[in-house]
Amino acid sequence: MNIEQLKFIERKRYRFLRKKNTENVKNAVNKNVNKFLNIYFKNREIKDYLAIYWPLKDEIDLRNLSKNFSIALPKCLPNKILQFYAWKNSPLEKDYEGIPSPKNNFLLNHKQISIIFVPCLSIDRKLTRLGYGGGYFDYLRSDSLWGSVPCIGILTSNCISKSLLPKAKWDLPLTGYITEKEILV
Repeated sequence: MNIEQLKFIERKRYRFLRKKNTENVKNAVNKNVNKFLNIYFKNREIKDYLAIYWPLKDEIDLRNLSKNFSIALPKCLPNKILQFYAWKNSPLEKDYEGIPSPKNNFLLNHKQISIIFVPCLSIDRKLTRLGYGGGYFDYLRSDSLWGSVPCIGILTSNCISKSLLPKAKWDLPLTGYITEKEILV
């Protein structure tokens, strides 16, 4: 089997496991995200925005961070281009991949983003992320400027892979991850 076939099997497996998560587990992940942010920004300056994602298909919903932080949401464009735009509960439109994204022209650069939180179907001990397969986050982070922004996976502990995940040459490890049971950053 090739890498894409192996990833297809793993995606199916972790989608099934993710569906089993209760609201209590998801809320516990959010609690740990907030705990991490309080620790992280204790001795660091907050740049303008935290980059989150629009929650899809049982992903952890981080939109509540907008109560205490300025938020950026991604927009997928053709050719695997991912850009972040400021968002404050303003109208959304579907992007190139059909995901709700900000309907404004306030494009942000890497200097304006403190942290990028990314959804994960799974992650392994080498911090290899398994996502939906679009490659947008890896392509963005392959740019050294964007690669310097901490990128933290958000998932539940039942989706942590006990073995190494299939990895393509373009897959970049994350900075860390947060679950309901641990903060590994």
